Amino acid sequence: MLSLIAWLIFGALIGWVASKIMNTDAQQGAVLNIVVGIIGAFIGGFLINRDVTGNVFNLWSVFTALIGAVVLLGIVNLFQRGRVR
Repeated sequence: MLSLIAWLIFGALIGWVASKIMNTDAQQGAVLNIVVGIIGAFIGGFLINRDVTGNVFNLWSVFTALIGAVVLLGIVNLFQRGRVR
């Protein structure tokens, strides 16, 4: 149960930072930040070829999740507005 809470907090933090980078923070709430952060961690793990299912939080995991979340927000912006921003 504690690891689930940690992943939700981690997802919220990464999603929030990615939304600040992509300038979409005003359009997103806390729940969407969590979703973007968690899905971004999986996308980043796929792009960088890392296993994100482990329970280890380190700087590389944060970087991987952030890259994935920024890519996810870029793709969403591309489909919504026709440009990445």
